[in-house]
Amino acid sequence: PAFIRTRVAWICMQISLLIAAVAAVAAEPPWYQKTWYPYLFDCSDSADWRDQYDSACSAHSANECDVETRSACPQTCGLCTPSSPKMVIATPPIMAAAVAFLFIAYLYVRIDAFPTGAEVGLARVDELSLKIKSGARQFLETEYAYLAVFVVGLALTLFFLFYLTEDENAYTIALSVSLSFVTGATLSASAGWWGMMVATDGNAKTTAACAGDRANGVPGSLNAGLNVAFSTGAVMGFAVVGLGLAGVSTAYVVLCSIYGDDDQALVMQCLAGFGFGASSIALFARVAGGIYTKAADVGADLVGKVEAGIDEDDPHNPAVIADNVGDNVGDVAGMGSDLFGSFGEASCAALLVGASSPMIVAAGWGALMFPLALSGVGILVCMATSFVATDLMPVRDEKGIESALKMQLLVSTLLMTPCVYALAVTLLPAATCGMCVGGFVVGGVCSSPLKAFFCVGFGLWGGCVIGFVTEYYTSFSYTPVQEVANACRTGAATNIIYGLALGYKSAIVPVFVVAFIVFGAHSLAGFYGISLAALGMLATLATCLSIDVYGPVCDNAGGIAEMCELHPSVREKTDALDAAGNTTAAIGKGFAIGSACLVGLALFGAFVTRLSAEGGITTVDLLDPITFAGLLVGAMLPYWFSAMTMKSVGMAANAMVIEIKRQFDANPNLLIPNHPDRPDYDTCIKISTDASLQEMIAPGALVMLSPVLCGVCFGTRCVTGLLAGGIASGIQMAISSSNTGGAWDNAKKYIGKGGLNDLIARVEPDVVNELGDVKQKKSQIYKAAVTGDTVGDPLKDTSGPALNILMKLMAIISVVFAELFMAVNQGGGLIGPYVAAAPKVATAAELLLMNTVAMPAAAPAVVGSAVAGPTTIFAVFVGGALLGMGALAAGQRAAKPSASTIKSVSLTEPLLVARAAGIESTPFQGAARPAAC
Repeated sequence: PAFIRTRVAWICMQISLLIAAVAAVAAEPPWYQKTWYPYLFDCSDSADWRDQYDSACSAHSANECDVETRSACPQTCGLCTPSSPKMVIATPPIMAAAVAFLFIAYLYVRIDAFPTGAEVGLARVDELSLKIKSGARQFLETEYAYLAVFVVGLALTLFFLFYLTEDENAYTIALSVSLSFVTGATLSASAGWWGMMVATDGNAKTTAACAGDRANGVPGSLNAGLNVAFSTGAVMGFAVVGLGLAGVSTAYVVLCSIYGDDDQALVMQCLAGFGFGASSIALFARVAGGIYTKAADVGADLVGKVEAGIDEDDPHNPAVIADNVGDNVGDVAGMGSDLFGSFGEASCAALLVGASSPMIVAAGWGALMFPLALSGVGILVCMATSFVATDLMPVRDEKGIESALKMQLLVSTLLMTPCVYALAVTLLPAATCGMCVGGFVVGGVCSSPLKAFFCVGFGLWGGCVIGFVTEYYTSFSYTPVQEVANACRTGAATNIIYGLALGYKSAIVPVFVVAFIVFGAHSLAGFYGISLAALGMLATLATCLSIDVYGPVCDNAGGIAEMCELHPSVREKTDALDAAGNTTAAIGKGFAIGSACLVGLALFGAFVTRLSAEGGITTVDLLDPITFAGLLVGAMLPYWFSAMTMKSVGMAANAMVIEIKRQFDANPNLLIPNHPDRPDYDTCIKISTDASLQEMIAPGALVMLSPVLCGVCFGTRCVTGLLAGGIASGIQMAISSSNTGGAWDNAKKYIGKGGLNDLIARVEPDVVNELGDVKQKKSQIYKAAVTGDTVGDPLKDTSGPALNILMKLMAIISVVFAELFMAVNQGGGLIGPYVAAAPKVATAAELLLMNTVAMPAAAPAVVGSAVAGPTTIFAVFVGGALLGMGALAAGQRAAKPSASTIKSVSLTEPLLVARAAGIESTPFQGAARPAAC
């Protein structure tokens, strides 16, 4: 279509302008200084370096570098060696992002080559796809309108908060942090929007590819459907990585040009706002999208499958369009924003911790940009790998689909490993003298390029292990899910018991893997190693996200085929593609959870690094009462958060069930197979939209306000405990919730595909027809499996995935507000000094003196002078938070029905149904059946 070609041309034009701008900057970078970023850097330049320092610095030789001299003169103490970087390119990450956008343009051209529904004589396919796209677009537009008010309110809060400091550059810093926050939030929303738009375009083409063009004798094929769905997912994958890399790199370059090269700590402080903005949007997108999709899914399952006995994607089901819309806003847009936030925060954490090392800073631009260089090379590796599934391994049967997708992960990981080694030994410094020969010191740990390579490798391969362990516990090809399916023979209760046990057990191996990664990476490079491990797990993010988005696209394609009443062979192909998508989605969730834990821990390290730089704590003592109290509260937060999100799904699903039953009662023709009447889809869409937007505020406020209130009231020591508890509890709950729900879902699919047909025929002979065929979906065993799947829906698609963001967002908020925490009683908080004294261990001599010398009275607490008073700061933050959160609530209350309407309907229907239906007496208008396919 013309609009596709126009869009591709627009993308190519924008990318050409971007590359031209990058080339101009790289030719003569404005921040370039020979005394800091020499392009040619070897020992012959040592005399020029020494001229920049005083006589004390130039007097010593390379072998006379003690600790003090190394701190004062890092450039001449072992860093000017033949093993240091010889050539530094100014902006390689931005160039890699530009290449990603060019590849996206190629993918659009590739997708455009496949026929639409109208081009193969199935115009109804395009109509349904357009309706799904319209519903998803309407939801995101409404959600982003509310979030725009929130972003502006919080950005103003950040501006005034940093403007109140007594720093001479207070205005510039405040503006930089606020704009970084807005940039991260905007790009995170853009990543979700971009993925949703391309996914809703690709679902119709996937259906058409599976159906084929029968009029012209072109049969449908699994390989064609796989190519369309995977290419669609690849657009999302490369868009997230490209936007993230371009955003972080550009922000870093701009901040360096503003503050100069010698104040990396200030640059990183401003850059942390980027990660804060990205995760803020990701949290609301994940929670709102999860509530939306599961409200529709649970309603469609309970009434459609269990009570009415119709399929989930039957066109007579009023929630069918809302269910398909939810797949896009939750599993595509929400996932895209989530992983964009992970990528941005991991990059910010690695840059911040790396900038705290004088040796890395002295080594120049290449060493500082090593974390972003990893992501840039990862783009190139994923580009090469993407041709494995689409060209090198054509799919010929159902078994080949899953193999082709898994091969993507293995090949990309294998190719990335030697690339990481080459980058590490090329960019990272290796001193030839002093206390860390052959390496560099970061965070008090003597590391080296080889150790950094192992840190990245731990994350790279650890992610694969977590992903495949997750697959083992959630795929019906293996024993655990088959055991859950067999438990359905005795009812839904035993099914739920087995599923819960499976979820708890599935957390064992991933937690041990993460523990090994954390221990190994920290031993080799401190918190810098942990941040590199997080980036290693995200190095192949483009490939992981491609196969993750592939699943919802195939799911939508199957729903469209069912609603359009296409030939059963078409649904068989889409179901085969969707079955592989469920497996790869489980692998993707394992990656997302593992990377979220590592990112949260890396940001935890960045927070402690910031506190140490501000004169605060340098270690975390769990025996400190206030720290341990924070640990307990932090471990409780994932349960509180999960309770809020699950209850929200339950409330929305209750309203959805009542609405579906109302439509069935008002129009009994909807229960007649092949009847031309159609339900009112829009009312169900409105119920999901209203519920998700209303219920996303409270969980978001819980996550965002907890670390701030904890730090302001109880101090930094309590915040460290809060973060540790949230990460330790969050990862295990996220894994168990996601895998429990996934196991119940695939147990249902296992029974639906005939895995227990022999058992069903033996214990329920009434579901066997005259030809001996088992109608397994009519059996009580299958209905018990559907009940388990319904219970697991909010676990695997709402609470579980959203816990990823809880671990990351609390940590990045702590990093951004570290200066605020330190300004309140020097990090002690408003209440902290009165409830827990700072830990101090007395020596034996001090204990003896206490018994013989009168101790002086304790000095009063000192209020930090960096900010104009803790009360003013706290008032500004609370005011800004109330402005942002209150604006969301006010906007929603403005759309509420009048008080009289609420009063008249609240006794008979839930408020969500009242909002959707308008007034109770509105008659049902059955929709006429559209033209058949």
